[in-house]
Amino acid sequence: MVEDNVFRRLHARLVLLAVDESGMSTVEYAIGTIAAAAFGAILYTVVTGDSITSALTNIITRALNTNV
Repeated sequence: MVEDNVFRRLHARLVLLAVDESGMSTVEYAIGTIAAAAFGAILYTVVTGDSITSALTNIITRALNTNV
């Protein structure tokens, strides 16, 4: 009878651990923060690259050029 009670308490505890999601929001925020930082680093690398800088310079030069 004592073993049956121990088994029931163990089973109840395992079920509680299986359905407990108290830490899920923290993990989701951490993954979202890492993804946003990675996206920002990639965007910074692309924008500061030579091809983007020269393309933007050409667009601005053509826009400001008054020779028609």
